[in-house]
Amino acid sequence: MEYSRLPDLTFWATLRAVVEQGGVSEAARHLHIGQPAVTKRLRALDAIYKVALMERVAGRLRLTVAGEKVYRMAVQTLDRHQLLLEDIRQSQMGREVLRLQATLAIGEHLLPSILLAFNEVFPQYKVESRLAYGRSIQTDLATGMADLALMEIAPDHPDILVQKWMEDELLLVCAPGHPLAGETNIALDRLFEFSYILREPRSGIRDALDDALRRVGIGTLDVAMEVGSNEAIKDILSRNRHVSFLPRFAVKEQLERDMLKHIAVNGLRITRTLWIARNRDNLHHPVAERFIALLRQR
Repeated sequence: MEYSRLPDLTFWATLRAVVEQGGVSEAARHLHIGQPAVTKRLRALDAIYKVALMERVAGRLRLTVAGEKVYRMAVQTLDRHQLLLEDIRQSQMGREVLRLQATLAIGEHLLPSILLAFNEVFPQYKVESRLAYGRSIQTDLATGMADLALMEIAPDHPDILVQKWMEDELLLVCAPGHPLAGETNIALDRLFEFSYILREPRSGIRDALDDALRRVGIGTLDVAMEVGSNEAIKDILSRNRHVSFLPRFAVKEQLERDMLKHIAVNGLRITRTLWIARNRDNLHHPVAERFIALLRQR
């Protein structure tokens, strides 16, 4: 393989800066270099790939088709390299830092109180948390970029150990002013009567919901919006026009305060397990062990 023709990381970083900052002068300020240096690096990339990566359209630089491909690779490589640098730094610091990842719903509702409780008990340890989709978390666990993960769907990977954490349930909920709020339970076929606000595709909540509906023969619902935040969904529900399926842990407080109503669906109960996941080669991380012990206590 011809390694001499690979681009310097600073070339990729420059291309990324030009795209994301909006131009050569903006990229130069962002990178603390002169504009001629930015232009020189862009030309060097063109020479390496033997094709123009950017073109000027209506007075502004835009990526070409080849440039889009190089830009995507640059972003992925630079981000992974940053994680590698952080991994090396943490190794040099010792085993007092936990790189924790969680899916979005867990991070939004459960993680804050867990982190506070852990800090109270173990103030000497540092937890660096990151929220992501399950597929991304699985990759980081398998490659050693994360020490521990809290997930809604168990990863299926030979290098990842999965342990049950807690049970959860997806509930059909609506606001008190919605016409459905006066009922305590409905027949399965009535699900087609309502307009839904649901979590976005690829989220753990949506995957669990879609799988459960398929198992009972329910096809496409009337989905008005797909939203990437449980809090945003609850806010939209307050307008009394839509219903949603949300995790019990996400709506517990609103149900207790009568801000949301739970309607049981005959023949449909969507239960699921939340999971703790770790790389099998990193099972003796001292901070992870203490974090898991606290999770078990709670």
